[in-house]
This record gives sequence, structure tokens and C-alpha cells, in this order.
Amino acid sequence: MTNAVSGGVRVVLRLEGLCLLATSLLVYARFGTGWSTFAVFFLAPDLSLAGYLAGSKVGAISYNLAHSLIGAIALLAVGILLSMPLAATAGIIWVAHIGFDRALGYGLKYSAGFRFTHLGIIGRDRSDT
Repeated sequence: MTNAVSGGVRVVLRLEGLCLLATSLLVYARFGTGWSTFAVFFLAPDLSLAGYLAGSKVGAISYNLAHSLIGAIALLAVGILLSMPLAATAGIIWVAHIGFDRALGYGLKYSAGFRFTHLGIIGRDRSDT
């Protein structure tokens, strides 16, 4: 896929994901509402995968909405600025999830299918390695 990053740039983007995850875990350890809450909601953004039941275009849109930092950071900011601890907690967990996915190479999706991400093609028969 020619629209995906490769080589050293992909490594840097995946390391950024790891940094997001690590920072989110540190922040959650200090300001979070308990690790059981974190565990219950950590995979919640993956519910967006249900969009793929309606096809790859709808699936990519729903996945990208749930895996873009825009919503996660906005929710975190609202939680902090308006003193809403639940919103801040949700934002931290959401950012951690996105960082985890990006570190593993699960990037934002193209409508060509789930395997086609901005971080490269995922799956066993990758041709971009």
C-alpha cells in the first residue's frame, strides 16, 4: 500500500504509540480511579470494530473515530478543565488504548479493509516489511 509509512518513520510512529501508552499509565497511576476501572474500559474503543459489519468503508470510519487522538484528548481536556474526574479518567484510558494499538502497529484504517493502516499493512502476509 503506497499510502502507508514505512521504514524508520513507521518505527518512530510506533515508538510514539509506546510513549503514549507509558505516559497514560503513569498519569493514570497518579490520577486514575482504580486499576479495575482501567481494565474494564481499556478495550472499549475496539467496540468500534462492529462498524465493519456494515462494510469496510463504515468500519474504517467507526474505527478511526474511536482510535483518533482528537476525541480522546478533547475528552481528557474537558475532564480536567471542568473538574469532571470521570471524563478525565475516560480520556486517560482512551489515550492509553490508542497508544497500545499504535505501538502494536494498528494504525488508522483505510477503507480498502481492516488490514490497510497508516502504519502499514497488518497481518501475516504483509508485503511491506
